Amino acid sequence: MLVETPAAAILPRGRRDHRMRTCFPAEPRQRRNPDPDYRHGPGCGCAHPGRRGLLGLVAGGAALLAREAVAGTGQYEAMLVNCIDPRLTTPSFLWMSSHGLRDSYSHFVIAGGPIGAVHPRFAAWHAAFWENLEITVGLHAIRRVVAMTHRDCGAAKLAFGEVAVAGRAAETATHAEALRTFRAEAARRQPRLAVTLAIMDLDGTIERVG
Repeated sequence: MLVETPAAAILPRGRRDHRMRTCFPAEPRQRRNPDPDYRHGPGCGCAHPGRRGLLGLVAGGAALLAREAVAGTGQYEAMLVNCIDPRLTTPSFLWMSSHGLRDSYSHFVIAGGPIGAVHPRFAAWHAAFWENLEITVGLHAIRRVVAMTHRDCGAAKLAFGEVAVAGRAAETATHAEALRTFRAEAARRQPRLAVTLAIMDLDGTIERVG
């Protein structure tokens, strides 16, 4: 059994070891430090920083925030808007990556995807999506939106009813109509953006909508 020996047991009394990376009980005459029960080595994680240390922390924090601010803007390619359905999380990522868009797109996830952004059944959500689109255009200078619905979508059934999406042909027609409505609204709000319309199958294959 390996037993770790306390630092106080191996350091000679009164001797400083500047390599020390731990803390040990302080002698009574040393108890004026901010933590009176322990003596701190320069490498320990709980030592109280001095004035220079505090200034360094402030400067480092400011530099980190500046880097994060720069990283949050720039030139990116697209926004993907698709559904919350967990079955499509990986397939949609793989599809975007296979088209050279990995780490080059913003992502808005909402029940129904583009259907949730335009159908009256979900009117309370519309402003949130369009405002986010406006923000990503301003911050990320995106050039297009990828609007992606999917097969067997619960939100589509809520919006259009079971009959409207019963069978592949009916489902395709219903989704295509919603996607074109989305494209028209995107063109009205952000006329410079290209819009890609697609229906994803549960196996990750895509059917483009013109």
